[in-house]
Amino acid sequence: MDKKYDFAGWATKSDMRCSDGRVIMQGAFKDDNGKTVPLVWGHNHSQPESVLGHAELEHRDEGVYAYCFLNDTESGRTAKMLVEHGDVLALSICANNLKEEAKRVMHGVIREVSLVLAGANPGAFIDSVVVHSDGSMTEDREQGVIYTGEPIELYHSDEEDKKPESEPKKDKTVQDVLDSMTDEQKVVMYAMVKEAAKINEEEQAEDEEPEADEKEDKTVKHNLFDKETEAKQEAVLTHEAEMEIIQSAKAPGGSGSLRAAMAAYVEANSDMLQHGIESIETLFPEYKDVRPGAPELLTTDQGWIGKVMAKVGKSPISRIRTRQADIRDISKIRAQGYKTKGTEKKYVGNFKLVSRTTDPTTVYVKSKIDRDDIIDITDFDVVQYLYNIDRMNLNEELATAILFGDGREDGDDGKIDETKIRPVWTDDELYTIHADVDIEKMKKELQGTNTSANFGENYIYAEAIIQTALYAREKYKGSGTPDWFVDPHILNVMLLARDLNGRRIYDNVNELKAAMNVADIITVEQMAGRKRKTKDSKEKQLLGLFYNLKDYSLGATKGGEITHFTDFDIDFNQQKSLLETRCSGANTRVMSAVALELDVTTP
Repeated sequence: MDKKYDFAGWATKSDMRCSDGRVIMQGAFKDDNGKTVPLVWGHNHSQPESVLGHAELEHRDEGVYAYCFLNDTESGRTAKMLVEHGDVLALSICANNLKEEAKRVMHGVIREVSLVLAGANPGAFIDSVVVHSDGSMTEDREQGVIYTGEPIELYHSDEEDKKPESEPKKDKTVQDVLDSMTDEQKVVMYAMVKEAAKINEEEQAEDEEPEADEKEDKTVKHNLFDKETEAKQEAVLTHEAEMEIIQSAKAPGGSGSLRAAMAAYVEANSDMLQHGIESIETLFPEYKDVRPGAPELLTTDQGWIGKVMAKVGKSPISRIRTRQADIRDISKIRAQGYKTKGTEKKYVGNFKLVSRTTDPTTVYVKSKIDRDDIIDITDFDVVQYLYNIDRMNLNEELATAILFGDGREDGDDGKIDETKIRPVWTDDELYTIHADVDIEKMKKELQGTNTSANFGENYIYAEAIIQTALYAREKYKGSGTPDWFVDPHILNVMLLARDLNGRRIYDNVNELKAAMNVADIITVEQMAGRKRKTKDSKEKQLLGLFYNLKDYSLGATKGGEITHFTDFDIDFNQQKSLLETRCSGANTRVMSAVALELDVTTP
């Protein structure tokens, strides 16, 4: 700033959390860089005498800095005396067109800067005022008064040719410096450590010199990071020791951390130091979220769940029944010829009716959270966050129960009854064709007696699966073309199959889809390692499931669909949530599913 300003200070600070939970984000007022706005007293716009001068705004990474110029009016001269005397200590701004997203102020326009009494503003906060020109609520018309509580600095004549940011600014606290940790701020941090190390020596010198009151008092009387609390820690650390610590952190093979270097030095020289530096961690900036807001969810594959819930047949009836006439062995009821007139005609015989009923069951997710936690968590909506997790949980449980069963033991209280939501994989042979993949048999077929022709394991595996699937599909009676639900690893094994010349058999998923004769290939991470016991005590591992979900009926009557209930327990001060559905599910077509399995029975 080349001009001679009367004083300067922070109009706003970035990443500052206000008392109402809102945060002014970095760059929220970047468009105001270089702008000149009125300087007034206490945001009073009603009288001309309240205009004290003007402020020139400069956008920085830390916020918006204001260089203030007082006019030559009586109120301007009075304001100058108040500032110079230290009676007025802080600035605030009035801004409009405020844009907020989840308690974060993303954008705004500064309209004026005001001198305010710092004592009236103990912490950062925003007074919001909604202006209505036509009685409508408009987000862009919201304006607010933003207080930071940051101290202001007077203009010094020896700084006339210097920009304030070229040296450690006197208006910054050490905590502000440590929060950003630029190179300049690291120098300030080292200076603070050195200053703290001189405390004992200066106090001893003061005791020995009676006239010390007449000299400049350099003793640190307060905590370096809090101007309002007494210093409670003392330390002695020489300049040579300080440099040794810094060089240790920078040295090749060193930790690269000042914290670790300091801790190592104190441990190695505990006998030599009169006092260690306690609470060294206070010298380092606070942790900050890389992605502010709700925690990022770490989940298993969820893509297939949405496809299952979208493709499965929906029914408004929860008590469902299927009936089929089994005439597969039609030879027993064949039509007959009539040879001789007057001969009695014979009955062709009877066929079998197949019927199955399925009743509904309740599936639910119940959770709770203390109201204290709801209030204290301000950077995202924790109630909605937990609801989204509960809904994801319920959908995954239903999709898993439909295709494979929930995997719990029969005696488990939480097991979903498999006679009420019938898994496609473990369904009766009348509904699901179970086909074993024989890898060794395929290896012999491909290799024959020519042992020099070595096909890769991936190719043998892929050919065994394709051959078994296509042969089993000969008995398929389902609707249209089925989808193939498969473990991602098995899919990758097949895509990596090569011929004897090392060329890929299938260049992409679409080529494999055509070879398998399926409508879509849907990978299911949760399929990996799923096994079942057969009636003859064999153990089978699932490799893939061919099925058109149109043939599956998921039924729920009115009121049985997925419903969310909430309640507040005043005795325990807890918000409780229940997400539940009452439904039934069953395959409604015989021979409509094919399950490829690998016999893993232990000899």
